[in-house]
Amino acid sequence: MSLFIRDAEIDALADELMRRLGTKSKSEAVLRALQNELMRADDKRPLVDRVSRIQDRVASRLGKDPSHYDDKAYMDAMWEV
Repeated sequence: MSLFIRDAEIDALADELMRRLGTKSKSEAVLRALQNELMRADDKRPLVDRVSRIQDRVASRLGKDPSHYDDKAYMDAMWEV
């Protein structure tokens, strides 16, 4: 899907961002700008929501029954022992 920039000011800002970031295209510059804005928006969410999201991510890695999680096996795999 394409994104067409018809506004001269937006086009100039995309050019400037591309130059400053050293990206190869405006698309890459716009992608990075959008990713950064999404991160900033996440930072404005209440702390309880951000912590809950982290807890959910960790719980999904541990599985439904974390008592079966083997930290030694995880560390061995990480260190390729």
